[in-house]
Amino acid sequence: MSAHPLPTAAFARTVRGSGPGLALAHGAGSSIDGTYGPILEGLAAHHTVVGVDYPGSGNTPRSTEPLSLDELADQLVAAAVAEGQDTFALSGYSLGGPVAVRAAARHPERVTALVLTATFPHRDNRLVLATSLWRELAASGERARLAEFLTMMALGADALEGMPGEQLRRAVGFTAASVAEGTPEHADLARRADVRDDLPHIKAPTLVVSTTQDWFTSTRLHRRLADGIPGARLVEIPTGHLPMVERPAEWQQLITDFTGRHSV
Repeated sequence: MSAHPLPTAAFARTVRGSGPGLALAHGAGSSIDGTYGPILEGLAAHHTVVGVDYPGSGNTPRSTEPLSLDELADQLVAAAVAEGQDTFALSGYSLGGPVAVRAAARHPERVTALVLTATFPHRDNRLVLATSLWRELAASGERARLAEFLTMMALGADALEGMPGEQLRRAVGFTAASVAEGTPEHADLARRADVRDDLPHIKAPTLVVSTTQDWFTSTRLHRRLADGIPGARLVEIPTGHLPMVERPAEWQQLITDFTGRHSV
């Protein structure tokens, strides 16, 4: 068994479906519903899906301390085990990518497959600048400005430029209303997260989904992630940072096809 004991599962969690386990790690400033909501029922048709909301998102209370990648990873694994899933695949999106990688590195005996989408092994200069501004806007309470920034950064060029003015205003308004309370802490962790040392030790079959119009996490970071994990496969999907908005059916299919081939 793992050298890392599991904590008591304390984060709020979402559980759906039946079948082989699939644990979900969501993005910064979001929640399980915010990241995976559009494809959750589709995933649950093939898997017992278990996801946790990070502190300050969903129904998990906000933390008074900086977030720890180890803690988020261990809480995700603990939640899956508490739901009877001794082994499971892992899907990590954006900040959830480093969470999933760390979970697979700390608990390799439990993870059967990894799907990593729109994510990164470490920060680059673009991510440093983006997360710094993201954190400051979130901490200031300027939700409208934050929503404009996130909409500009997260949508791919095709989706953004295809929006009529009224649809764009609605998108910004929806984003402003859905900002997680713990966004400053999430953005801070995204700025600090670095799993490069974990990558060579990942044993689980891994699929890296590269979002080719992504302004938050570049295709260069996606390739570095795939190159660092032994045997990892990289596929491209022509979206910005939000495949669940721009191409949900295609994203869901990539996840379920890969995890289905590697379920136990």
